[in-house]
Amino acid sequence: MNESLRKQVFALTPEEKIDLAVELWDSIAQDDFPPIDEELKQELDRRLEEHQRDPSSARSWDEVREWLWSRRK
Repeated sequence: MNESLRKQVFALTPEEKIDLAVELWDSIAQDDFPPIDEELKQELDRRLEEHQRDPSSARSWDEVREWLWSRRK
C-alpha cells in the first residue's frame, strides 16, 4: 500500500475507518473470496448443527458486543 494513502487511512476517525472497511468488504465479489479449506468447512458445519440442535446456546449480537467491550477494560 502506498505510504501516503496508509497515513490518510490511519488519520481517519474510527467511524470513517469502519465505513471504509465496510465499503471495501462490500466491493469484493463473492467469486473473489478464496475457497474455504475442508477443516474450516467441517468446523462451520459442526457449529451450525450444534446451533440447530440447541438454538438457545447462541448469544445475540448485543450480548456478544457487550462481552467484547467488557474485555477492553
